[in-house]
Amino acid sequence: MSVAAAEKKKYTYEDYMKLSDDERYELIEGELIMLPTPKTEHQRISGKISQKIGRFVEEKKCGDAFFAPCDVVLGGKDVVQPDILFVSKEREQIIEEDNIKGAPDLVVEIVSDSSAYNDFVTKKMLYSKHGVQEYWIVVPDDEAIELFERSGEKLILKRRCEKGDKLASTVLKGFEMELAEIF
Repeated sequence: MSVAAAEKKKYTYEDYMKLSDDERYELIEGELIMLPTPKTEHQRISGKISQKIGRFVEEKKCGDAFFAPCDVVLGGKDVVQPDILFVSKEREQIIEEDNIKGAPDLVVEIVSDSSAYNDFVTKKMLYSKHGVQEYWIVVPDDEAIELFERSGEKLILKRRCEKGDKLASTVLKGFEMELAEIF
């Protein structure tokens, strides 16, 4: 086997755009990652959080909220589909017809068995690198949400909220959510 054949193909955003809409993929550092269909509990939690954020954003007229699948192009070799994302009114120029071109202000990822490493390590580093201001990692098995906030160049764990707690966002000023209503 030649060295070239042994190397993994690196994909670009142009390659990614040629993929079928029948499957969901992300592109991280040029590596194509197929996303499995979320399980029902994942969808239930996503729906509840999406409704709360969507209502808040609409009432406050503070930006736009989007829900998967929605491509977020962070660079030529990085395209992700967060479960939920928010782009502030001040940064609405990154919202394009086909995708979001740049880092959202807030990203929410709901952990599944197959996504834990990517959500906690790979995507956290990627979101940190590209300037996401707030990142929530929802952990259904623990009935918890880990809230990370930007501190300098990194996303730092600010708080781990559990089922009896109330989560408050700094990006969505005034937004609060009882975790008992989610889990």
